[in-house]
Amino acid sequence: MSDTVLVHGDDGVVTLTLNRPAALNALSEEMMQALHAAVKRVVADPRTAAIVVRGAGEHFMAGGDIKDFHSRLAMTPDARLAYFRSIIEQWINPTMRALRESPHPVVGAVQGACAGFGFSLMLGCDITIAAENAYFTTGYALLGTSPDGGGTYFLPRLVGTKKAAELMMLADRFTAAEALELGLINRIVPTDQLETESTQFARRLARGPRRVHAEVKRLLHNSHLATLDMQLQAEAEAFGRCSATADFAEGVMAFVEKRQPSFRRE
Repeated sequence: MSDTVLVHGDDGVVTLTLNRPAALNALSEEMMQALHAAVKRVVADPRTAAIVVRGAGEHFMAGGDIKDFHSRLAMTPDARLAYFRSIIEQWINPTMRALRESPHPVVGAVQGACAGFGFSLMLGCDITIAAENAYFTTGYALLGTSPDGGGTYFLPRLVGTKKAAELMMLADRFTAAEALELGLINRIVPTDQLETESTQFARRLARGPRRVHAEVKRLLHNSHLATLDMQLQAEAEAFGRCSATADFAEGVMAFVEKRQPSFRRE
């Protein structure tokens, strides 16, 4: 098994670590395959309650592996077209779908460089915590290519189409503070506390009611395609499903008894 993505589980929190620190965790084809396999396995594991995605070393992910891109220049244009489309469709697209459709909350823990596919991966996380030293760029335009990994889906929904166009066409670099102002991340923490803070955040989520997290993710992600009437109906159905769980009963009783709830995470 490839060591380009490390998987560690602890009390319901599963951490996926992008593990090519010497290359700023740049996305190689081997890492694409390893990330797809890890995500697929973790999402399906009934022990999983929350997922953390982080990078080994000083950076989250600096985008695609430029050395690999350079080696592909010897291919004909038609061959390059077929190759890159194939690996994106085979590995990147199903990985992003799996993370987005997972019932588990996904927390991104970002430090240092977050660019290219790393940027799209960060956008695809439900919640992102960034270190003070994090910096961001879409990056793709600087290499003469358009985005992948769902970047053009996630970004305009967060910042609007005009700002997304600016960020993707100019590919300017910006800071964690600017990312927070844009609504791309949830909070900034001291760099040396990123691992601790993101893990504690994920543990808090893991202790929560699983059905609620799954329903919230589904409602939020489907809301962009729904009319108000459709969303109201979806909310009614989701509330009904939640009310039929033991966690609902526990939450209500805990509130009445003025104590913290102890969810079963069913």
